[in-house]
Amino acid sequence: MDHITYFKEQFDQLQSAEAGSGLQAVRSKAFDTFNQLGVPTARNEEWRYTRIAPLFNNGFQFQQTTQLVLADVVTHRLPGHEKANELFFVNGRYNADLSKIISPSLQVSALEEALQDERKDFVLTHFGHSGVYLRDGINALNTALVRDAVLISVPKSAEVEHPVYIYNITDGRTENTLSLPRSLFHIGVNAQIQIAETFITIGTQDSFTNQIMELVVEEDARLEYYIIQNDTNQANIVSTTHVRHIGKSYSHGVTISLNGGMVRNNLNIVLEKPYCEAHLYGLYFQQGNSHIDNHTVVDNVSPNCFSNELYKGMLDDNSTGVFNGKIFVRQPAQKTNAFQSNKNVLLSGDASVNTKPQLEIFADDVKCSHGCTIGRLDEEGLFYLQSRGVPEKIAKAMLLQGFASDIIDKINIPAIRSYVETLIAQRLEYTAD
Repeated sequence: MDHITYFKEQFDQLQSAEAGSGLQAVRSKAFDTFNQLGVPTARNEEWRYTRIAPLFNNGFQFQQTTQLVLADVVTHRLPGHEKANELFFVNGRYNADLSKIISPSLQVSALEEALQDERKDFVLTHFGHSGVYLRDGINALNTALVRDAVLISVPKSAEVEHPVYIYNITDGRTENTLSLPRSLFHIGVNAQIQIAETFITIGTQDSFTNQIMELVVEEDARLEYYIIQNDTNQANIVSTTHVRHIGKSYSHGVTISLNGGMVRNNLNIVLEKPYCEAHLYGLYFQQGNSHIDNHTVVDNVSPNCFSNELYKGMLDDNSTGVFNGKIFVRQPAQKTNAFQSNKNVLLSGDASVNTKPQLEIFADDVKCSHGCTIGRLDEEGLFYLQSRGVPEKIAKAMLLQGFASDIIDKINIPAIRSYVETLIAQRLEYTAD
């Protein structure tokens, strides 16, 4: 059975099983979009350097049930989980039995439940807004087959005193598995939250996780989010993080990509009101035959907004990388300050990266800049360290740790920052004295 037929079967079964669902019309529209656009190919400019279509020849299946229990995932929990809220998505579906909520101000509800009460208008307004910026079949497929999604809310003036850890777990012990996790966040007026998200494949079979997290940030709210990707070589990930600032607010995000077969990150920041501020940081350290693709969009819709973006990459062996960053400044968005930089170090003659920073400016009173660099490890710095008795391997590790440090330092959850530092030190096979 080809994948189009399989997805049509799954869609029909889901619509029939949830005939009274408030998401039926949303799913139907999304599936029409998927049929129209299909799986992206190299002809799609946004997917030019990332070959995703061949993945659909792997016979990925949805697992209707899973036997996973907490003991199966305990070794994969993030450091500091004892004092964190933990939300588990297993094979794309929210698992309340594994999850743990310890912050009274954090409200987690089934999306279907929210569609039955006063939150309905909010859900219908913001659910699926990422599709405005990602017009492709991958985004549409998640919405068309959404199931067991959640609405996560932080009430007005509340501060979630414990970070929220999100685990996207795919059970690959018996078959190639497709997961479609979905969440919608509402950060209320003057509210604060820290989020750390990771991806885990259990087993040796191939996995494909197509995840969408949409976040709506209200007036004077503060959002921090950290994405850690260190999955198996058989893991393939398309991760979409869509942040919509609907009031003067602040967001701060760091994406760390260290392992996985094919990883594509879509990050959209929409600054809809004046005086919003957004910081975007990314670090990717690839090896083997892995492929990383970071696509970012910062859309300045209103005036007096500020954004700062810095992504750094280190690529070894036969790994490949892509960075495509877009900054839009709409005509009303006068006095926008927007900065973007992408820096890459190639550690092997067989590694490669394609980088494309872009500005589209329709306003005339702005300060915007972008730039990119691709090079080798600093030979002068390496010679300097070796001339003072530092072995070559350790000297290279020290230079790479220095290159990565200004991204890692942006992680404001101490346990997560230490965890990332350890992962990179292990990759470099070096631990500082």
